[in-house]
Amino acid sequence: MKRSVEDHAARFSEKAAEYDDSKSDEYHACADLVVGYADPGPDDVVADLGAGTGAISLALAPDAKFVLARDVSEGMMEEGRRKASEARITNVEFAYGEFREPNLAGPDREAIDVVTSNFALHHLADDEKREAIRVMADTGARRIVLGDVMFFEEPDPDEPYYSPEVDDPATVGTLVEAFTSVGFAVVAVERVHDQVGVIVAERIGSGDEVPGAE
Repeated sequence: MKRSVEDHAARFSEKAAEYDDSKSDEYHACADLVVGYADPGPDDVVADLGAGTGAISLALAPDAKFVLARDVSEGMMEEGRRKASEARITNVEFAYGEFREPNLAGPDREAIDVVTSNFALHHLADDEKREAIRVMADTGARRIVLGDVMFFEEPDPDEPYYSPEVDDPATVGTLVEAFTSVGFAVVAVERVHDQVGVIVAERIGSGDEVPGAE
């Protein structure tokens, strides 16, 4: 990680109010794919890591039993809570959580069925990403859906999808290997842009049908 967790939290808190309106078409396309592939059922609990202002969490809430929205930026989470309140969504919990310590446990906490993340994991170095994906797998989830800045081709720092001074995206191959190393099969890879994509991973032996975005 090129900046500390505290630095990232402060940086995103400063732009929380304008965050949703500042995103690219590719970001929104990626978010739509993450939501479509996550495909939770009415009994499913979703953990959305790096949830930000709740783009994924709030979209999944109507179809899920409960969504645990975790982020390091209090400003982003406060914006998410405001949006949830305005939409009268009551089955989303915004709370502090890091990728490698997502704060999902609790005395009454049910098992996690689906893990999602969109445009957040690229802040970690590759070894940290591998650890984060191991933590996602350790939740017991049957499905993990990751949308992020990722390299399909040679990286171009002049593109608007990442800033080398604060971001550290991985290649698609690195991410696929990280999922397969923790007992997941990568069942879909969606290329949104040379530097943006979605990876869908299913726990091997889960018995679920492969989900699909509509």
